[in-house]
Amino acid sequence: MLSFSVIIPCFHDEEKLACLLAQLQKLPHKPWEIIVVDAANSESCAEICAQFAAQYIVSEPCRGQQLLTGAAQAKGDVLWFLHADAQLSADPLTAMTKAIAQGATGGYFRFRFAAPRAWPAFILEPMIALRCRIGVPYGDQGIFMARLVYHQVGGHAPWPLFEEVPLVRATRRIGKFLPLAAPIFIDPRRWQRDGWWRRTWHNRMLALNFMCGVTPQELASRYHSKIGS
Repeated sequence: MLSFSVIIPCFHDEEKLACLLAQLQKLPHKPWEIIVVDAANSESCAEICAQFAAQYIVSEPCRGQQLLTGAAQAKGDVLWFLHADAQLSADPLTAMTKAIAQGATGGYFRFRFAAPRAWPAFILEPMIALRCRIGVPYGDQGIFMARLVYHQVGGHAPWPLFEEVPLVRATRRIGKFLPLAAPIFIDPRRWQRDGWWRRTWHNRMLALNFMCGVTPQELASRYHSKIGS
């Protein structure tokens, strides 16, 4: 039986984190360990982790570095990276176990917006699925990977944005990186706040600029200054 280490970066998102940790506790198959890497050094975050028996680590405010820090502490056979505001499907560990049994080195979940789902969600979701197959799925899709493979390919880049891009590309070069049919539910609050199409356009422009060589540090500065996190 595979053991799973869940790694969750957090930064001032304690309410969502508490909901996610509660979900993890209620799964029919539970992870072996949960590691929360907090970039805010928040007392309330530490208290929530203690309440749900999750390991609490403090890191600098950079998501790539948070993920690297958590992965360095993890001991499970499979590393599963979740954003603090993720919402889970009914039995995600079984879905990941089946993928690994089929020879996958890792994979990711199907992107689906959580309720309330406005009509643009039904257009954006299949577009995102296509983008993931020809490009790279992002960290909010519950990327998972065999721990040995993760360290073999060098782990996440220590960047504030697009930290999963070199990781996924390197993993695909050495084995199967599978899309799962099971969904992971993405909090739509940022799309609702900023406008569904405005948010999507801004995200695509960030990705295009990244492909053109703009550094993740510069892009992170634009991301927070123009539209918020």
